[in-house]
Amino acid sequence: MGRFSEIAFTPAVKAAQERMGSRRAYARLDGGGGTPDTLGEDEAQFLAERDSFYMASIGASGWPYIQHRGGPKGFVHVLDAHTLAFADFRGNRQYISVGNVTEEDRVALIFVDYPHRARLKVLARAKTLTRAEAPDLFARVAGEAPAERVFVLRVEGFDWNCPQHITPRFTEDEVRAMSRPMLAKLEALERENAALRARLGAALDEETPAPGATPRSRG
Repeated sequence: MGRFSEIAFTPAVKAAQERMGSRRAYARLDGGGGTPDTLGEDEAQFLAERDSFYMASIGASGWPYIQHRGGPKGFVHVLDAHTLAFADFRGNRQYISVGNVTEEDRVALIFVDYPHRARLKVLARAKTLTRAEAPDLFARVAGEAPAERVFVLRVEGFDWNCPQHITPRFTEDEVRAMSRPMLAKLEALERENAALRARLGAALDEETPAPGATPRSRG
């Protein structure tokens, strides 16, 4: 987090931390020395499981713009310890993020694991490449999918955020996986119930006399 705090903890931010009593705790994170933070195994594994994220860019007007990106798990590729990439497909064709990074390449991203209430914040410098400009990279990140471009993110810093205020949410696949044991038990109970009903029906059939037959004496 050294580089992240170096970028994010401006004098105004440090002053706010001082007023609110958290400056001492965060002071130990100072001193990134301008060296980008290095993505490790924990970060790579976390990113490989994500199916969405939010990315903020800055336009020439000075206003930030935030965009949601989604795809199958692993659509964000960790190319190396300092580089991420993802394929960019045609959407509403506003191209706000695409245009913004041509003038200001600094972006901020947040990745959230809602079921486990974990989140990773990333500060990076972004650029876009077409298939013609980087065919090998394009093939690795987009394959044969009809992506318009690939975003390449050079990571400057990252920070793991606390789980407070993250409301757990679950995808259909996650709900299905969690429900599987319960559904299996329900199916077993239904089979057991069907077997018991069949046995009960057979027992009743044995005790019910056929039409015209004399009922059996019970003694």
